[in-house]
Amino acid sequence: MSRAFVAKLLRLLVVAGWTAGIFAVVVIAVDRASGAPAVLLPFVAAMLAAAVIVWTREPLDRFVGGLTGHRFTTPYAVLAETTARVNAGSLDQALPGLAQVLAEGTGAQRAAVWLMVEGRLVETAAFPAEADSSAVADNLAVLLARPHIDHVVPVLDGSVLRAALVIDKEDGSVTAPDRQLVQEVADSAGLLLRSVQRGAELRQRVSRAEELAVERRESRERLTRAREVERRRLVAELSHATTDRLAALHAALRGAERQLDADPRAEPVLTRLGQARAALDELLDRFRVIARGVYPAMLRAEGPVTALEEVVTDLPRPVRLTGGAAARLGWEVESGIYHLTAAAVTHLGSAVDTELHVHLEHRDGRLSVRVDDPALEPGSSKGLREALAGDIERLAALGGEAEVAEHAAGGTVTAWLPDRLEPLVESRIRS
Repeated sequence: MSRAFVAKLLRLLVVAGWTAGIFAVVVIAVDRASGAPAVLLPFVAAMLAAAVIVWTREPLDRFVGGLTGHRFTTPYAVLAETTARVNAGSLDQALPGLAQVLAEGTGAQRAAVWLMVEGRLVETAAFPAEADSSAVADNLAVLLARPHIDHVVPVLDGSVLRAALVIDKEDGSVTAPDRQLVQEVADSAGLLLRSVQRGAELRQRVSRAEELAVERRESRERLTRAREVERRRLVAELSHATTDRLAALHAALRGAERQLDADPRAEPVLTRLGQARAALDELLDRFRVIARGVYPAMLRAEGPVTALEEVVTDLPRPVRLTGGAAARLGWEVESGIYHLTAAAVTHLGSAVDTELHVHLEHRDGRLSVRVDDPALEPGSSKGLREALAGDIERLAALGGEAEVAEHAAGGTVTAWLPDRLEPLVESRIRS
């Protein structure tokens, strides 16, 4: 025998008992009265019994519910209570209240409201436990297959799924009245839950917009740091390339000038000018090397693999290049990996017969490189790490990592960058 049946029977007996008591009092009064007042007493008794039923309905329901553990709930009472909370401006309390009255009305161990948000069902409110916002289901079938769910009723707004009402009964016995109650609530709550669902979607989109703003700000800060690192590297390269060579060029020209003042003969002057020309040619060659490092044309045109092939061609050490990226990536990503790899193979590319292996890979949202040097001597990783310090700092500024490690078979340089430095914004917004 269900608690609902016992509760209804008990309430009926209580109502019948006090109605009988009222009419018993009326009968006694009729026996003692005569005339018109005696004729009116039964009507007065009926009115009094009806008034007592109305006045004592809620206390009686609470009394019976306390004895039997069942609450008398109708779909209209559920909607009235929820609508009152919504009108009061408390959407956060409306859905938990709906879950609560559903649980108490059906005697369920737990009831929950799942809203359709961004194309998926998300548990938004539950009673008695708190809702698990990480609980999601792609559709009703997946939701029904979840454990501890005995009955699911969709809430439709026309043909659009807005939400789902879920109950879990301790003994798993969902009765026909339970199904009817949940179904009537679902039929009546479509318009109500549409506003709640849209509010939830709006809050989620606002939250996502805030996350994207944070990600974009962080990505721009990373790019700013990377540009600063690159600026310092360029200044160091230019200073290293020009200081000694410009001094030599200046000395040669000054020597030619002094020679002209001291001896107008052409041969010594031509010697000095020849030295100046050699110094100038060396300076121009160095500038070309710097320009290729700062803006490698082959990297822009063909990608990192082809650009690295151009670098390793001039090395005295054999280098084997493998792997690559299936598609072209952003300039900062490709150039970041390229510069570190080029610096590593240049540092390691001395006259050694052992082959240097460089492997590029684009997988799991990352562009990574691995440089294996079987001839790396123990203790030399510190010097390699110092030589790559600027490039390692640049990768860190862009959100990546680089590591130099020694092992029994030599040494390894590994590095990676995310293949997107800007946050991915969904181009399609679900309606």
